[in-house]
Amino acid sequence: MISRIDLRGDDLPEGPALRDLLPRADFDVSVALEKVRPICEDVHHRGDAALIDFAERFDGVRLDQVRVPAAALTRALEELDPAVRAALEESIRRARLVHREQRRATHTTQVVPGGSVTEKWVPVERVGLYAPGGRSVYPSSVIMNVVPAQEAGVESIALASPAQAEFHGLPHPTILAACALLGVDEVYAAGGATAVAMFAYGTESCPPANMVTGPGNIWVAAAKRYFTGKIGIDAEAGPTEIAVLADSTADPVHVASDLISQAEHDPLAAAVLVTDSVELADAVEKELQPQVEATKHVEDRVRPALAGRQSAIVLVDGLTEGLRVVDAYGAEHLEIQTADAAAVADRVRNAGAIFVGPWAPVSLGDYAAGSNHVLPTGGCACHSSGLSVQSFLRGIHIVDYTRDALAEVAHHVVTLAEAEDLPAHGAAIKARFAGGEPNGHSDWKVPESK
Repeated sequence: MISRIDLRGDDLPEGPALRDLLPRADFDVSVALEKVRPICEDVHHRGDAALIDFAERFDGVRLDQVRVPAAALTRALEELDPAVRAALEESIRRARLVHREQRRATHTTQVVPGGSVTEKWVPVERVGLYAPGGRSVYPSSVIMNVVPAQEAGVESIALASPAQAEFHGLPHPTILAACALLGVDEVYAAGGATAVAMFAYGTESCPPANMVTGPGNIWVAAAKRYFTGKIGIDAEAGPTEIAVLADSTADPVHVASDLISQAEHDPLAAAVLVTDSVELADAVEKELQPQVEATKHVEDRVRPALAGRQSAIVLVDGLTEGLRVVDAYGAEHLEIQTADAAAVADRVRNAGAIFVGPWAPVSLGDYAAGSNHVLPTGGCACHSSGLSVQSFLRGIHIVDYTRDALAEVAHHVVTLAEAEDLPAHGAAIKARFAGGEPNGHSDWKVPESK
């Protein structure tokens, strides 16, 4: 059901050579890019009409309009199962607690007397958020996108999710209810690349956005790549991943259940166990069989995911080697199920999110830990972070210098400008001290440092 990779006995290679030994899904965005290009350009030229045609083609339903009526949002919330509403409200509450602490304050550095640099943080003006609606419905992704945008102070927030034939062309009602709970009233029935194109170009019903965030399939990732440079994006999200670093103290029932929990997302989902315990590896492999048979989505998602080249049990000589492996892998979700798990977790450098010990499974982070579940995939955790308040903020430097403060450093600026063969840069400094100032001579001289 799941393959093994034995890295014991020899010295582990460094960098890319180690990464090449580890399992990873085939996820070629460049191929998908050529297929989404005409779709995006059709939305550009035909606007809402293209969105309606694509909804009929891809989602099997003919829309009357792309924007979801306010009454549909209200109705979805009124008809929501009270238990689901309570769970969503608690998820929102916890997410706000965490993301509110991520706000950044304006800070001024006094570089010299009379010279300062202030860094202020300004939210993007308008964002388009995406909530997938393919194999599953993800109201949790609505929360994970909307809450950090709101806490960052974004004034204009729109959300798109695919039209559902089952619900007369509206996005799934639980998606709509989550939007209503969060106070988001601008919602569109648009999916995949068409939703990204709608936000990038704007249409008759949807003004263009400055940024698009949210997880999605390969077509969403390809559309994000297509529009990179025109709009801001969070990441080109690939299939979900879990890596578990475990030793002999781990419970194989827990480990197996956590691997399956991610495998049920998608046949390309990655489930990786890294361990120095052959006994644990054997026990987990044995435990997978009955748990898989007892779950849902077995043949179309779970089995293909566990059996795919992206999933494996990786055997290592010890925890030090295991840490090297998980750092090379850079998992979206990394569980540490070892003795002294907190200390081991502290040594990890590359992961989208780290889950410490047996009582912090990835499923908790997906819904109600307070953390964000929109995380880097495909090894991107070695250079990128998950979605947060910072994702929606721009740092702007404000430079404020007096005449005397500029005079003090002017000779350095002119020297560096001349060293770079950019004399006009230096002339822009000299022009400010024409007429003999500040040295009292008719010929300008670079002011000396005091």
